[in-house]
This record gives sequence, C-alpha cells and structure tokens, in this order.
Amino acid sequence: MEEIVAGPLLSQINTPDDLKKLSKNQLVQVCDELRQFIVDCVSIHGGHFGASLGVVELTVALHYVFNTPDDQLIWDVGHQAYGHKILTGRRSIFHTNRKYGGLSGFPKRSESIYDAFGVGHSSTSISAALGMAIASKYKGEDYRRHIAVIGDGAMTAGLPFEALNHAGVSGANLLVILNDNNMSIDPNVGALKEYLTDITTSHTYNKFRDDIWKMLGMLPTKDFQKLASKVEAGLKGVVSKSSNLFEALGLRYFGPIDGHNVLKLTETLKGLHDIPGPKLLHIKTVKGKGYGLAEKDQTLWHAPGTFDKITGKINKKIITVPEPPKYQDVFGHTLVELAEKNPLIMGITPAMPSGCSMKFMMDAMPDRAIDVGIAEQHAVTLSAGLATRGMKVFCNIYSSFMQRAYDMVIHDVAIQKLPVIFCLDRAGVVGDDGPTHHGAYDLAFMRCIPNLIVSAPMNESELRNLMYTSQLPENEMPYVIRYPRGQGVMPQWKTPFEKIETGTGRKICDGREVAILSIGHPGNFAVTACKSLATEDICPAHYDMRFVKPLDEAMLHEVFQRYNKIITVEDGTIVGGFGSAILEFMAAHNYSAEVKILGIPDRIVEHGKPEELHRECGYDARAIADAVREFAGVTVTL
Repeated sequence: MEEIVAGPLLSQINTPDDLKKLSKNQLVQVCDELRQFIVDCVSIHGGHFGASLGVVELTVALHYVFNTPDDQLIWDVGHQAYGHKILTGRRSIFHTNRKYGGLSGFPKRSESIYDAFGVGHSSTSISAALGMAIASKYKGEDYRRHIAVIGDGAMTAGLPFEALNHAGVSGANLLVILNDNNMSIDPNVGALKEYLTDITTSHTYNKFRDDIWKMLGMLPTKDFQKLASKVEAGLKGVVSKSSNLFEALGLRYFGPIDGHNVLKLTETLKGLHDIPGPKLLHIKTVKGKGYGLAEKDQTLWHAPGTFDKITGKINKKIITVPEPPKYQDVFGHTLVELAEKNPLIMGITPAMPSGCSMKFMMDAMPDRAIDVGIAEQHAVTLSAGLATRGMKVFCNIYSSFMQRAYDMVIHDVAIQKLPVIFCLDRAGVVGDDGPTHHGAYDLAFMRCIPNLIVSAPMNESELRNLMYTSQLPENEMPYVIRYPRGQGVMPQWKTPFEKIETGTGRKICDGREVAILSIGHPGNFAVTACKSLATEDICPAHYDMRFVKPLDEAMLHEVFQRYNKIITVEDGTIVGGFGSAILEFMAAHNYSAEVKILGIPDRIVEHGKPEELHRECGYDARAIADAVREFAGVTVTL
C-alpha cells in the first residue's frame, strides 16, 4: 500500500492548537498541503471527494480562529468533513476512513471530541447548533461559540428554515455559515438557488460589499466590532429587510465572500467571533476546488471511488463477462420503458436523480420527471397531489431518507388511499456510508400502516414486474417496492413484463424438515445456502414471499402445515419486520413451530462493505446454511 505523506506543515498539526501556532501567512501553505493529502488519500482508498476539497480554506480558517472543541463546530451532512478530521488528530489513521472497523465517513460524537454532532443526513446543523447555543446561554457559558456549516443544497429542506425562524428571535450566540456552491450531489434546483444567485451576482451589492471589506481589512481586528453596526446598516441599505430572506428572519447577514481566500476568511471570522447574537456568513465556494476534473464534473467526483491522481482516470473493474446491473439502473430504465407506454406516469425524486437513476427519465421526458431538491416530505405530498388527478407517480426515495417523510406517507397518502408508488432504494445495509444510511427499518415502519402494499423483489425481473403491476389501472392502493443498493443477480435482466398478483409469493424449491422464508434480495443468499446444503444431503424448502403486506396466507398455511422448523431471512430489522409478521401469522392461526429470524439485529450496525455487514448481522449464505444445519441437528463448526 502506498504511504501517504503529509506536507511539512500539515505533518506538525495533530490538533487545532498546533494549527494556531502557525503564522497567518502560513495558512495558504497549510491549505495546499491539506488539499493534497485529501487527494492522495481518497485516490487510493476511495470516499467522498469534491465536497471536502471545496471547504479546505473554510476548515483551516474555522479551526484557526475558533477554540474547538470548546467552541462547537457542526458540519451538515458530513461529506465535507475530511479536512476537519485530518486537522483534529485523525490524520495518521485517515486511511481507514469508511472501512470496516475504521473511521466513519461522517462526523461522529463517539469518534472524537471535535465532532460536536453526528451527521449523515442533510439539513440538521442549524437546529443542532442552535440547541447547543441555547444550552450555553442558559448555563452562563458565554465564552462558547456555536458554528453551523450548511450547504445551499441542504437549505432546500424544511428543517433549516424552521431553525432559522427560531434562531432569529432566540438571541443565541450562533453563526451559520452558508457554503454556497450551487451543488448537492446533483446540481441544485428551485427558487432558493435563484435567490442566492441574485445576491451573489448583484453588481451594486458586490461593489459596496467589496469596498466595505477592503476598509475592514485595513483595520486592526479590535476595531472590527466598532464598524459592525455600520456594516450592517450599509448592507441593509443595499439588500433591504424586505428583500433579504436572512435579515427578514432576524439574522445579521454578511457576505457573500470568497470561500477560497483563507486570509480573508480568517479575518472575517475573527470579526464575527465577537459579534453577539444569531448571524449568517454567506461564502461562495467551488465543489472539488483544486482538482480540475472534480471542478468540471462535480456530480461524478462527489464520490468517484479510487482513481489515478495524476491522470484522473477512475479505476473500474475490468469486466470480461456480462454482469448484473445495479438495481437502481433497472429501476431507471424500467421507469422510462413503462412511461413510454403509460402517459400518466410521472417520476419524483428528492435531490437524487443520479443516485436513484431517475436521471434516465429526466433526460428522456423532462416534463414528466421532477427533482424537488432535498425535500422528502414535499416529494411525498407532491406525489399525493399528483395522484388525486389520476397520475401514476413513482416517488423514488432512499429507504433511510424516507424516514423523514413518514407522517406524509400516513397522513397524505395512506389515509386517502392514494395510489402513489414508493420505490425505496438503498434498502438493507448500504455499506461504507454506515448507520445514517442503512435502510434497516422500512419493512417494519411501512407494514404497520393501513392501506399500504409492501413488497421486495428478489431479483431484477421481479423488480420490473412489481413496477409494472403497481402502475396498472386496477391498482388503487399505495404501493411500496424496496430494493438494495448495488448489483442484482441477472445479467440478462430485461425480461417481459408479467403481472404479479398482490400478496402472492412463489416457491423456489421444495424440501424436507426445514423451510426458509425470504423477502427481497437475501432470497439469493438462501438459494446459495440451499445449493451448498444439497451436497450434504440437507434439503430445506425455500419460499420467496415477495410481499410483507399483505402476506401470502395460502402459502403460509402450506408452510406451517408441512414444516415445524422455519427460518425467516430479511435485510431489515428483526424487530417488527418480516420475521415478526410471520410470528404474528403463526400466533393468529394457532400454529406451533420453531422459528428463527435472521436479519439486522436490534443495534446500530456500523459501516463496512455490504458482504462484511451481511456476515456480521448473520444473514448471508453461510449464516443461513448454519441455521438450517442447526435445525437439522448437524453440528456447526466455526
């Protein structure tokens, strides 16, 4: 493994206190070395890339000016926190980032005292920082500063505006830094993007702002606060309260300034350090700054995997035989195929057109596929509104992100029996992103909602058929289709559409003594287990249930009448999930059997490769085979 060597200044920095020992003029070199270290490390080990490069100067300036960890620094989402981790004592082990047993890819309170708040989903930073600021004010800790760094993409969610609305009247000592780069993972959308563009491109405003900051740059830092009120008045004269959203909400607005000028950032932050109350600093940055290819294609270089840092060539596996596609691509291509035949189909995604492959429909039918930004709640209720007018809406949301829109699923869709089709991508364990992104709970929290059909395909053909079935005119109920991240199992996946009767499973194979009931993709693990067991003359039956709601009761009656040893397999939480549904059926019909539930255990599962986590959680092919052997009375050797 290639050794990653830090530059001469960066190698001396193990804590922010070490950074503070440097002169201000050395900060430019620190930024260059930090940016190069991130490039060196991510090119070899993979991870998120462009976001951290875009905030190198901001990261250095924040830790140089503020007294972290006493001052609380909260990063939104955390994609951009690599520089923060490297400067706060984790440089020597940063190569373990996102690896099984290594550093988390996101800030994590249990990992470092410098990680003031754990993040992974967007838009939480302002609320968290405000809570800390109110607590400090209550406890008389006036020395503490509280800084929330949030991107303009994350601002499209509702939560930041709820927090800003509160912050403006709280009197709390809060600094919000709006990192404006016009990107989340995909380009930003919506009126807020246009509003921020208007602010940053106003020639009159920017000339006045530049004159003010030049004046302040000539003054000692101690004189900054004396002019703060004049600066504020001047800014309001150019961008009045009636036209500045942040001023209207009660926050002092400063900026926009160049987020890649570390010296200007440092001086600005020093001045803002002593201005009391809630305030917002607007900085302009470029995602991927300092690595040309990442600047040009910011979506591709959000998380490119490993690559040659000199040529920029992204390392890809050499394919010699046809491979199965990713489930999300099967969804994307199938959606276009169905929409070509059904003019009522529309697609909705909250800021993940590339990740969920809604981009295929957006390219082919731009008037029928909508990216609503990071706004899962709006995505669900918008879909409900479309459904009232007869549209067949495929609302594609990552499983873990759907947690944010749970009330809307119940209140706006299920109660009204609106036939919205929820396609939940990234169901099950997702791998390197870890616990904030694992789709562990959807089977449990969806199956308890009345009026919902909840399904999970075992392979690509089943996904296509469930999508086809869900959009047929006779389906008038909300429909959930959940599937995992990554590859399926069928290289020849584009099979003819077939209708699947709601609530029906299928028998994969007959057997003796033991029955395996699976839901979704882990059914393939069960197939592998059955093949290995056949060499030992152990032959369990295997049923792919396809639906967790409604269950195939006819099939379950057959199973419980023929087998008294049953194993359930799912890539969801074992608490309240598919296995629980089987136990409920058994109890309701007075059956008696030994039932073993395999799935995600009742604890937080950390990050790692999916196969590592399947093994840890105990529902991979080997674990299934071992469970069958135990039921069959065969000694299992580890």
